[in-house]
Amino acid sequence: MVVVGASGKTGRAVTAALLARGVPVRAAVRPGAEAAAPAGSTPAPVDLETGQGLEDALDGARAAYHLAPNLHPGEVGMAARVATAAATTGLPTVVFHSVLHPDDPRMPHHLRKAEAETVLRTALGERVTVLRPAAYHQNLLAQARSGMLAVPYSLDAPFTNIDLDDVAQVAADVLLGAHAGATLDLAGPQVLTVRQMAEHAAAGLGRPVSDLRIPLSQWRASPGAALSVQACDDLAAMFTAYDDGRADGRPGPAAGAARTPAHDVDDLCVTTRFHAGGPVTASVA
Repeated sequence: MVVVGASGKTGRAVTAALLARGVPVRAAVRPGAEAAAPAGSTPAPVDLETGQGLEDALDGARAAYHLAPNLHPGEVGMAARVATAAATTGLPTVVFHSVLHPDDPRMPHHLRKAEAETVLRTALGERVTVLRPAAYHQNLLAQARSGMLAVPYSLDAPFTNIDLDDVAQVAADVLLGAHAGATLDLAGPQVLTVRQMAEHAAAGLGRPVSDLRIPLSQWRASPGAALSVQACDDLAAMFTAYDDGRADGRPGPAAGAARTPAHDVDDLCVTTRFHAGGPVTASVA
């Protein structure tokens, strides 16, 4: 198996899920960053912006998980290069890591995911399986542990956040042949607002966790200032969309769902993770 973007948090989780099942992993990482490949994997230098190394990385593989760098403006071009390399090498399966609600016009980086989906499907057809995960619970982990969830959007917006490790388990299932050719929305088991997330975190951590809405301008000044202008604008647009709602997915069992057991909130907090317990669902979109 090949995991493109293996040195990031999602790539590491997917690699770990595969290695735990005894599946060898070729970790596609940036040239010069081979040392960052997850332990137990075989590094494969790949430049997604030029396509250099892609054919070598994919050659002879059974399947590949493609995850572009977060918020990258060149995501569509990267998908095209992966599609070309997959076609050239005869790769049987490509699993593309998209996002929940990729067609939402309010969020430019979501639209790039939608276009990348189209590029891959047009080139490779049923060889492509698409995963569309909701936001990760881990995104708020550090804040939960600090005792304050401070966000630049409505505290009452509903979310169906999902655990990263659960996404990785579904990804491993799909790479090994489940739901071939499908498009799967991955949502957590509960619809929770930020206020409710804070309550769950407090109960699981055994100490107070408060919530606070901060002005978007404050977020732009810090931590948004550490991002590129384009990435900062993309996230600001997403936060504004959250204020309008409709960021959640469909929780609970659904027809054609692939399910893995999710950790409950107490176990998750003890192991420094953060989410409300129950089954994760992968619903056919």
